[in-house]
Amino acid sequence: MNKEQLRQEFRKRRNVLSDSQIDSFSITIANKVLELPIWDFSLYHIFLSISKNKEVNTEPLLSILHGKDKNVVIPKTCGPKELKNYLLTDGVILEENSLGIPEPKNGIKILETELDVVFIPLLAFDLEGNRVGYGGGYYDTFLKKCKSNVIKIGLSFFEPVNTIQDTNKNDIPLNFCVTPKKIYEF
Repeated sequence: MNKEQLRQEFRKRRNVLSDSQIDSFSITIANKVLELPIWDFSLYHIFLSISKNKEVNTEPLLSILHGKDKNVVIPKTCGPKELKNYLLTDGVILEENSLGIPEPKNGIKILETELDVVFIPLLAFDLEGNRVGYGGGYYDTFLKKCKSNVIKIGLSFFEPVNTIQDTNKNDIPLNFCVTPKKIYEF
């Protein structure tokens, strides 16, 4: 399937998930992340979930990161295909944007080149580590600005498809993807 077909298919799959399934799968995913070789780093970038889109709930993962005294960085959309990054501290005020994304209203800016690990939202991924997002290009643009050895981790409720047919040179593959059943390494 191509990206647009996968977006439609996986949105349908998400829409039939109950709130309790989403919570259970999200906790399982967060616990599986503990098995990854990523815990010696300093700056962890994580998306805040859009609940209306039935995304993986990143609250359990945030709790783990805070419990390990990690510095957490969250994104804010700033124009077409552009994310700015802010350190998540007690003083940061969150506000939902027009897309329903909780974003920092204030805070300490962090450069992309400082990030060590990035957790990435997605709708689908394949066996090569390619991913399908919502199609806005925010994460591909953002990841190009990160250092070359940044660790890219997708979080998915579903297992991979064999191949995404229309990947291109602008697509940046994942290093890992974590599902409730398995960790995939690419």
